[in-house]
Amino acid sequence: MPEISRFFGIIITMNYSEHPPPHFHVRYGSYKALVNIETLSLFAGKLPPRVTGMVVEWAALHQDELRQNWGRARRQEVLLPIDPLE
Repeated sequence: MPEISRFFGIIITMNYSEHPPPHFHVRYGSYKALVNIETLSLFAGKLPPRVTGMVVEWAALHQDELRQNWGRARRQEVLLPIDPLE
């Protein structure tokens, strides 16, 4: 699963040949979650509240880039890195 960003111990990845809705994967320690790119809401898994807030903040700043990477993944193209939350 290609990593597209990493910040504060949070790892963001996106799969090729993925199922709808457009989403990305989040890992933080033993926590895992899926986040909908359009609604910026968790729809599977669980994250600590503070981590959820940082992930949603990051995703809101980079929503267009996430959409572009989703399209790239669907076309089997190389995914582009996205700047971390600072």
